[in-house]
Amino acid sequence: MIFKYLLQKEFIQIRRNAFLPKLIVVFPIMIMCVMPWVMNMEVKNIKVEVVDNDRSPLSRQLLHRIEASGYFDFQGQPSTYSQALKDIEMNRTDIIIEIPRGFSVDQRNGLQPQILIAANATNGTKGSMGVAYASQIFASQGQGKLQASMPVSTLFLFNKNLNYKVFMIPALMAIVIMLMCGFLPTLNIVGEKEAGTIEQINVTPVSKMDFIMAKLIPYWLIALFIITVCMLISWALYGITCQGNIALVYLLSMLLALFFSSFGLIISNYSDSLQQAVMVMWFFVVILMLMSGLFTPARSMPAWAFATTYVNPMHYFIDAIRTVFVRGGGFSSIAHQLGALAVIASIMAVWAVLSYRKNR
Repeated sequence: MIFKYLLQKEFIQIRRNAFLPKLIVVFPIMIMCVMPWVMNMEVKNIKVEVVDNDRSPLSRQLLHRIEASGYFDFQGQPSTYSQALKDIEMNRTDIIIEIPRGFSVDQRNGLQPQILIAANATNGTKGSMGVAYASQIFASQGQGKLQASMPVSTLFLFNKNLNYKVFMIPALMAIVIMLMCGFLPTLNIVGEKEAGTIEQINVTPVSKMDFIMAKLIPYWLIALFIITVCMLISWALYGITCQGNIALVYLLSMLLALFFSSFGLIISNYSDSLQQAVMVMWFFVVILMLMSGLFTPARSMPAWAFATTYVNPMHYFIDAIRTVFVRGGGFSSIAHQLGALAVIASIMAVWAVLSYRKNR
């Protein structure tokens, strides 16, 4: 009976908060409607200038192919390489392509004239991808005998249109759950400490377990609401639906919500002020997010950094939800991730109960 009233108190506090209900509704909608368009790792609109020293029909054909490419933003034709280099130094262009004099004549004579591709590598990814795009254009200009005798067939699995939103939407679900179910519990108990209401609870016969569980359950329900909104927007706005069992998506979301809500309460239990709780939570959130493989492949990290993924619940969640949501995997495909996530979340939940200091 006491637990029932504690749970009712938490829901009343959330409902009476002028800001929190609006945040719970608006935040996942804004993230899902805006972020898939802007959080895009695809490299496009690379500014390119072409120095055409040949001025032949073949060089003009190459120039038109560059202009027609969806990856390049053609900036013009400087008369000299040094002039184009100044544009790179002034950040007016990213790639310089210099076609040498006599390019078409050498091609007709069976020679291999060298085209210079100079890239601004301040952003290494953008520079390397720009060079790769340009190289592909030049490589596909002619159909050699090797290409004719050894045809290559390419098949893209699970994401045949190479739509980056398919990759990002499960990651955005993880981010929304992490922020909503992590930061809100972090501010909960420490907020009651600052308001002085926690002392009223401490003098009651309420057990630690009942008190912490009453704090956790509302955020699990918030996680269910958030993941439902995210999947509805993914279907309605982008036409992207879960390829596997939706129940597994909800199960993964509940386990991640259990971890972050418990972790938030642990930080709240040990913090004396809202500022301290927020800063500590932000410190761990950034590390968990960036070292989870959420944006970049985890295998690209050094061996010592990849070792941290074995205790990172975000890594298990991201790996599992992409397996279910994108590739249509079943329970057996994510059993390892589910087990690891359940163990880590359970440890955090027990810690949340034990770390609550109740003076009786």
